[in-house]
Amino acid sequence: MTQTTTVRPAGRASGAVVPVLAFAGIVVAVMQTLLVPVIKDLPQLLDTAPSDATWVLTSTLLSGAVATPIMGRLGDLYGKRRMLITSLAVMVVGALVSALTSDLLLMITGRTLQGFAMGAIPLGIGLMRDMLPREKLGSAMALMSSSIGVGGGLALPAAALVAQHSDWHALFYGAAGLGVLAIALTLLVVPESPMRAAGSFDLPGALGLSAGLVLFLLPITKGSDWGWTAGTTLGLFAAAAVVLLLWGVMELRVKAPLVDLRTTARPAVLFTNLASIMVGVSFYVVSLVLPQLLQLPKSTGYGLGQSMVVAGLLVAPLGLTMMLTAPVYARLSAKYGPKVTLILGLLIIAIGYGAGLGLMSAAWQSLVISVLLGAGIGLAYSSLPALIVGAVPASETGAANGLNTLMRSIGTSVSSAVIGMVLANTADNVGGVAIPTMHGFRLSFLIATGAVAVGLLLALFLPGRRPSDKPQLRASSEEDAGLERAEAVLRGFRGRVLAADGTPVARATVTLIDRRGRQAGATLSTEDGAYALTVPAGGSYVVAARATGHGPLASSATHTGDERPVDLDLSLPGETVSV
Repeated sequence: MTQTTTVRPAGRASGAVVPVLAFAGIVVAVMQTLLVPVIKDLPQLLDTAPSDATWVLTSTLLSGAVATPIMGRLGDLYGKRRMLITSLAVMVVGALVSALTSDLLLMITGRTLQGFAMGAIPLGIGLMRDMLPREKLGSAMALMSSSIGVGGGLALPAAALVAQHSDWHALFYGAAGLGVLAIALTLLVVPESPMRAAGSFDLPGALGLSAGLVLFLLPITKGSDWGWTAGTTLGLFAAAAVVLLLWGVMELRVKAPLVDLRTTARPAVLFTNLASIMVGVSFYVVSLVLPQLLQLPKSTGYGLGQSMVVAGLLVAPLGLTMMLTAPVYARLSAKYGPKVTLILGLLIIAIGYGAGLGLMSAAWQSLVISVLLGAGIGLAYSSLPALIVGAVPASETGAANGLNTLMRSIGTSVSSAVIGMVLANTADNVGGVAIPTMHGFRLSFLIATGAVAVGLLLALFLPGRRPSDKPQLRASSEEDAGLERAEAVLRGFRGRVLAADGTPVARATVTLIDRRGRQAGATLSTEDGAYALTVPAGGSYVVAARATGHGPLASSATHTGDERPVDLDLSLPGETVSV
């Protein structure tokens, strides 16, 4: 019987782990936001048509969507730190390719490589779950989840400043330098995760998901250019539906799928992912509307006449407020649970967009909108990984958070396409130039408010549990891990690991093996011998335990699959063996 063992970390997690992982997330966000200040100038800079220049942005989006769940799964299998470094290294290569060219095809190639860095967000969240004690986990995951907004908020004014006073290629050299720094800090500070998933990499599943996502996201991002009723657009949507349906059928039959669809179908995971799409939509609308409103000349009658840099500075509090909400989220979530903080965040977003409908006549009002929306989006984004982590087995954290990050990306893609279409269709033509109108801006805010309302409705369907009763955040320190799992487990086995004389055995490795001989979970017992393992489904299992100074034990056990734990104490033989 083949068995995958847990790999111990290279070192104990230090206090610098969280800032370093959050910095990696910020670097990814900077890469995404890099070209926003020069979007309107890309056709001239690359000597190409406006419709072709948009591929510089679309390519990053598509590669990021494809890479996110794949890198998450590879991290679960082969080490999250290893895959995090790989993602950042590919981004650095892509940034250098883009920095050295003004050719459209090479630029698209470089931007495609940069998109692979999107996998860093779920990998960072997975590393935190695997290494941090529970008292630090909530605020750490909130900071990591919010880093995408923090990086975007900080990058806008910085990128605008560089683009306004230097060669625009310097933006890519800066991104490459930040990527190299993130890699160096990760190597120095972040130990490898001890958790490994069983099985091998599902290559057909990765190819199927990649094809389905490209076929789905391509018409979303290009629909405004091609026409939403054009044969190409409708044909790609139909092809995406067929490919994703066939992929889903195949994943349900694979022993070690890229995405465990049965786990994904659980209400806690399904409604969190659907709500994530709505949060992604609401996040991107403000990023598209406010910079344009601020930079339009005052001669339009509603434009605020600000420079590129000032506009970036006025929107920057969106990201800064998201970062500041991380510790607030941790306290609220500890008391009320991540479902309540998600609902609270969505309500604040709705208030922000509602207020924004009447606050578009002065630059300082944009600052108020940015702060309000930053607080709401920060709370909402912080809640999402906590809800996912509390609903999936530890060995699936990377893949599950990768899928959740993908849902947010789909939300931003839909937002970009829909708001782009709204602003284009409501624009005034002045001297052959399309100028966005106030009606278009307000309609965009109304669409964002509608998305938030849908997100609120979805959030209400999430299972509600107070962490003080049944913790959803899983600790990973050797002292707290087993106890946390014992309290949090709903469907699985729990009990104590005991020596032959009945005394508790601490730090025993307890492994769950399914009927095919594959590892379905692993954990360490606490100081009082407690352990808990979640089962993916009902059926027959073997629960194996081993510890230094004791003989190994393998015990057959059956779980019916209902939402109740099965108590199973494990008594190790007394003879000393080498392990």
